[in-house]
Amino acid sequence: MAETLSYQYEKTDVHYKKVGAGPPLLILHGWGSSGRVMMPVAEQLSDIRMCYVLDLPGFGDTAEPPSAWNIDDYTDMIEEFIQSEFGEPVDLLVHSFGGRITLKLCARPAGKELVNKVLITGGAGMKPKRSLSFYIKKYTAIILKAPFVILPHAQKEKALAKLRDTKLWQSLGSSDYSKLSGVMRETFVKSVTEYLEPCLPEIPHEVLLLWGNDDQATPLYQGERMEKGIENAAMVTIENAGHYAFLDRPKHFASIARAFLKG
Repeated sequence: MAETLSYQYEKTDVHYKKVGAGPPLLILHGWGSSGRVMMPVAEQLSDIRMCYVLDLPGFGDTAEPPSAWNIDDYTDMIEEFIQSEFGEPVDLLVHSFGGRITLKLCARPAGKELVNKVLITGGAGMKPKRSLSFYIKKYTAIILKAPFVILPHAQKEKALAKLRDTKLWQSLGSSDYSKLSGVMRETFVKSVTEYLEPCLPEIPHEVLLLWGNDDQATPLYQGERMEKGIENAAMVTIENAGHYAFLDRPKHFASIARAFLKG
């Protein structure tokens, strides 16, 4: 049975579950998700790894950060968690937004000492290919903001805050963006507008990129870009699986993850 614990980081209690036995495996979830979604794969690997399944700040049972975070802020927290909680380097299994954090961490000098093997599934962070509709929305947003540029700072921020609460403005954003408010909306914007291709050549770790063949959120070309950019990366695809390959094909996913972690 999983044990529920918490770790204090900058006055925030970061909640996580711990299950299994063996060397540590840190598991990070995607945006809009939580550790609860990752528990099935943790339980499947619990006979070979002590799995630590976090709720990142702003998700699950962990409170929002006190101010809008960027990817480096989340990475700082994970770096400190590993340093504080483990007396040895850890393996990582990460999904989607957790992949952004992992690319940042592994490219840092500290990450080279704190992390062993890395499994990224449906990892985010690569610059996406954009459709015509994306650019229409983008430049519509620029036009809507233009009248407020000449205002004094305080008035401009107040006007922009009102604009962001309108249905028109929210219709220009992604479905993830439209569901958010306050700190987490700003955090989302800071996260998705930073592309992490520059991190890839700095990552020396053995990395398995395990992708659902039908992933629409982070399509295969993004995983292929990571494979090309990371020296010791290899990509494996799972048929009939999407962005949540570990839920779509749980046994198949776990068997590949097990072979990688034991190898």
